[in-house]
Amino acid sequence: MKAAYLESTGAPDVIRFGDLPDPEPRAGEVRVKILAVAVNPIDTYIRGGAVQMALPKPFIPGGDLAGVVEKLGPGVSRYSVGDRVWGSNQGLLGRQGTFAEYSCVAEDYLYPTPPSVKDEDVVAVSLVGITAHLGLFMCAKLQPGETVFVNGGTGGVGSTVVQMAKAIGAKVVATVGSAQKAKQALALGADLAIQYKTEDVAAKIKEFTKGEGLHVWYETLREPDYDRMVEAVRARGRIVVMAGRVARPPFPHGPFYVKCLSLYGFAMFNIPAAEQRLCAEDINRWLVEGKLKANIGRRMRLSETAAAHQLQEDNTLRNAGTLSGKIVLTP
Repeated sequence: MKAAYLESTGAPDVIRFGDLPDPEPRAGEVRVKILAVAVNPIDTYIRGGAVQMALPKPFIPGGDLAGVVEKLGPGVSRYSVGDRVWGSNQGLLGRQGTFAEYSCVAEDYLYPTPPSVKDEDVVAVSLVGITAHLGLFMCAKLQPGETVFVNGGTGGVGSTVVQMAKAIGAKVVATVGSAQKAKQALALGADLAIQYKTEDVAAKIKEFTKGEGLHVWYETLREPDYDRMVEAVRARGRIVVMAGRVARPPFPHGPFYVKCLSLYGFAMFNIPAAEQRLCAEDINRWLVEGKLKANIGRRMRLSETAAAHQLQEDNTLRNAGTLSGKIVLTP
């Protein structure tokens, strides 16, 4: 099969594209013919060695996939050959990734693709969708009518947070980097899009919430400002963090506990498969209902994996501003 792979960690140019043996499914696995994959920041961290995990050699990067079940391993019961499926959580913790023509995946980490949903759309919301869902509902337990804030309302996770919060009837405030992105965030459902480069974020939040503060702050930045968060959230509010594994920002201990706040942190790939399946069920339903739409920023070919990693890294680590949404690749 054709695959993007690497023999050692390093810069994006360590990625090669060529032939590798077709994988064979083990007990509880299915072999999926890949029709679309998506790039995530965690993929670049693992490839670059910033996140150290046991990697098979050669290692195929990639966490997300959408495709068709082609072969069943022993004991598989959820799926049949020919079923359309999507999933995430590959390329992690010793598992091979998805940037290839075929991938063998444990059936517990696969979900049925609704007939009306395109492969590139479901793959674009896979990891970001599960991540957004876990933060909003497992952690923050967001309720209809509450107000949630998210940094980066047009980014991968941020745009999904906006849509999921609106799907249950919450109000959403998001930051954006330009007037064009403000229009995009509002089109996704945000009630207020704040241009953080030219507008006073704290003042806008205070005005929107009539001085009462936010119920939930969903933080996507790698270097969070806890002083700003604690100030903006109302008493008994909730803060969710899911990025910045090496960050050590100052923390306003006194104001935090006086306001009776709660802080939640999570890494999506550490959440058990059964809990992630609950997220996938909502994602599928909202995709079918049109309440959740893919935010695809760039479409590329699988053979361009190295360039896709460079593009993702430039925007995640260096704030290049050249990407809004997910990078989706097809064979």
